[in-house]
Amino acid sequence: MAGRRFFTSTTRISDLRRVPFKVSALPRSDWATADYVVGKVTGRPSVHYLVEQDTGRMSEVMPGDEVIGVFGQREATLEAVGSWEAIADDDKFEAMTSAGLFGKTTSIAPYIAPLMSLKYFGHVLRNNRKLGMVDFVSSTPEIPLRVPVIMLTGTSMSAGKTTTGRIIIHELKAMGLKVAAGKFTGAARYRDILSFKDAGADYIMDFTEAGLPSTVCPPATFRSAMTRMMSQVAAWDVDVLVAEAGASPMEPYNGDIALEFLKPQICMSILCASDPYAVVGVRKAFGMQPDLVSGPAANTQAGIELVARLSGSEALCLLEPANLPVLRTLLKQSLDAA
Repeated sequence: MAGRRFFTSTTRISDLRRVPFKVSALPRSDWATADYVVGKVTGRPSVHYLVEQDTGRMSEVMPGDEVIGVFGQREATLEAVGSWEAIADDDKFEAMTSAGLFGKTTSIAPYIAPLMSLKYFGHVLRNNRKLGMVDFVSSTPEIPLRVPVIMLTGTSMSAGKTTTGRIIIHELKAMGLKVAAGKFTGAARYRDILSFKDAGADYIMDFTEAGLPSTVCPPATFRSAMTRMMSQVAAWDVDVLVAEAGASPMEPYNGDIALEFLKPQICMSILCASDPYAVVGVRKAFGMQPDLVSGPAANTQAGIELVARLSGSEALCLLEPANLPVLRTLLKQSLDAA
């Protein structure tokens, strides 16, 4: 019995679900970052045998199923590191994210369950030519970004950036503003920006739409993608942009370049921190003095006081409804001053 075929969310910018294509194995010399490829699921299923489809829906897969994803790199400090370039001659690799970021892991945290195992089945082809993400990137005139930006950065992955972004978007919408929300760096995952849409954002986007499976890429490549992403936002009729930089600015996701591009428009910076000492680390290593600290570092009064003592920054637990009026005041002051 033939396995099923799943289109991961890295294919959402493409027409692969609608327009026929062929699958054929190509020699290693023809492989490249952002190529669309088909992997056959192998191994023993774990909690990671889930794919995020092009709709954002999570679906369970089984051995024998075909998954269409994309070659790329991941450099997650808390989970997994890998690249398609590390795939050995046995053609075996993993889904490094459920969104279909494919590569061979070279380092994985000991508490992480086995990632989904796949075997290379072939590249996606049309007219005897391989297809990649870049083939589906729409052209956008270069337009300067003029709207104020509320910038979300983190001390690491899983520091509360997306949760903080949802809360801020909700508050901005309550103020009657038209909001754009974007994730400018990180590894492909659709559900983060979909959650921004659910929170009320009028427009959403991420680096996938600029043809990147992750932002672990040469700086020149990322600079071109940033220009495109900012032009896309600039073309929208919005009052404010909530911008998230995945991971932290010091990790190899080009977060420093994203901040460089967005800095002229940043009216408020929020650092989501895993703990109070991480706030100090980012401040010293990257020269950041955030307007507000949130995330786990601000979960308790003890953490809030320690952030203030160590870094001089104000911290606020945004999960506490009683703190939302303070957040609203800070947002209004920042936007009024922009």
